[in-house]
Amino acid sequence: MTRASRRFAMAFCAFGWGALGDDADAQAGRGRVICEITENGDSASGTVSIQRDGQEVANATCGKELSVEAGSYTALVRLDGALDGPSQQKSVAVTSNGKVSVKADFATGTLEVRIASQGKRAAGMAIIKKNGVQIGTLGSGVAAHLSAGTYQVFARYRAFEKSLGDVTIGPGQRLALDAAFE
Repeated sequence: MTRASRRFAMAFCAFGWGALGDDADAQAGRGRVICEITENGDSASGTVSIQRDGQEVANATCGKELSVEAGSYTALVRLDGALDGPSQQKSVAVTSNGKVSVKADFATGTLEVRIASQGKRAAGMAIIKKNGVQIGTLGSGVAAHLSAGTYQVFARYRAFEKSLGDVTIGPGQRLALDAAFE
């Protein structure tokens, strides 16, 4: 067998095996799941984890199809880039050779805390809490996406800290808070 004919035979076998693999998936009772994620109604990025009985069976970036066995699952959809790491759970029923779409929309807003000392911008930190539990920190003047809701916000400058109180962020809202230290 010549080198060219060996390459042809190898390519033919690889193509044939790939096609058989697709048929094997169909015969094994597999279906497809695709995740669609939005933030305040606009396209966003995130991930999906397909789980059965608390165990992950597949995961992908939203927008990519996943192949899983037919059955009932929980899809855990996570939004990228939000400080509080929001997620949503959806029940998913996958049928053999079927395609299921999992959709999740996250309501978020933007929070920025600007710290000043003696009337000038200063390096400091904002501590963000929800229900008394710290979910993250931000540097002064840095904006972050957060799920819509109410947060307790604290500003820290050197050894000083002050509460900015309960702050409610609505969907699509951009909120900037000023904290002055003397």
